[in-house]
Amino acid sequence: MPYVESLRVFVRTVELGSITAAGRDNRLTPAVASNRIKELENRLGIRLFNRTTRKLAPTEIGRQLYDHARRVIEAIDEAEAMVAGFSEKPRGAIKVMAPLGLGRRIIAPLVPAFNELYPGIEVRMRLSDRKVDMFAEGVDVAFTLGELQDSNLKVRLILECRRVLCASPEYLAAFGTPVSPEDLLAQHHRCLLLRYPGSPEWNWVFETGKGRLRLNVAGPYDADEGDVLTDWALEGYGIVNKPCFEVAALIAAGRLVPILESTPPPPSKFACLYPHRRLQDPKVRLFVEFMLGRCRARVQELLDAPAG
Repeated sequence: MPYVESLRVFVRTVELGSITAAGRDNRLTPAVASNRIKELENRLGIRLFNRTTRKLAPTEIGRQLYDHARRVIEAIDEAEAMVAGFSEKPRGAIKVMAPLGLGRRIIAPLVPAFNELYPGIEVRMRLSDRKVDMFAEGVDVAFTLGELQDSNLKVRLILECRRVLCASPEYLAAFGTPVSPEDLLAQHHRCLLLRYPGSPEWNWVFETGKGRLRLNVAGPYDADEGDVLTDWALEGYGIVNKPCFEVAALIAAGRLVPILESTPPPPSKFACLYPHRRLQDPKVRLFVEFMLGRCRARVQELLDAPAG
């Protein structure tokens, strides 16, 4: 259905502000995506976008068309999902988002087994530690690790993941081992922070006998990618706050040393999110149920992994 595919490219171009990005999202080259927009404009006899060297914005009629086109695409997707529900071999693509560490260690290793069971379902994974707008990005399923925010999304809690503060033996030898959370506020200590717009890690939280303690810790290094922080910690550049499953093997090997174990960070909620209507799609439902049934075991495997 070329016309429908052109509408898909148009909708994603409006949402992403870029024909190239919309093409990538639909697995099309920039040239093909651009041609789809031109074909749609020629068919309708209108200009859909105002183009400058720096900006691409929908025209007034383009904005109006977007509202209708989005509903058309959603209706087609729902109709196809309904038909697929009667098929023994569900087909199609689903877009999955996850934080980098969680995606690499938990979700991605499980995807091949899912594909073996359902070879007609294509899983398109996108990994990022940044907060993602599922609706704007067209995401079917998102995995999260942290505090759950109120939203209109369906949430399935998988488990609560313990967290740990740790540093390399070399760092602790050079800067000393903190004995209380407040010690982290000393100028000589360096906390490695996961920071980006909207990041929750502008403060670290600790479970104490008197309740939760929130501290505005600091350090000369921060990044928007969690594994970079782990690498810095291994090199002796600071203290890192991580889910236990990400660093269990490094701790077992003695490459990282847990600290402040009597006042740990609160656990992070590992959850699966999806728009309510998406679970009507059998391929999404199959993926969610498959992952929910295996993620806990995968986390335990990492916690029990030998030193590495």
